[in-house]
Amino acid sequence: MSLAPDREVRSRDELVALVRELHQDYLRRGHEWENQSLDRFLEALAAWMDDSPGAYRNAGKQLPEEGDWTFLARALHAATVYE
Repeated sequence: MSLAPDREVRSRDELVALVRELHQDYLRRGHEWENQSLDRFLEALAAWMDDSPGAYRNAGKQLPEEGDWTFLARALHAATVYE
């Protein structure tokens, strides 16, 4: 499973579907993931977000400034307590 550089997530429903795809991929082949523990996953997430302007540039894209960063931040935080 990968998010190709030309694939856009345009709605909350598409984001939910992507996260579910990631979850299913982890259940099937999580042993192949580079970051198999939550601490390594979160560290990699922070590192990639920090480096994301370069990743976008390398893909010939521009980092979207209008992204709803607060929604993503709330979702990540809520996952620490949500059942």
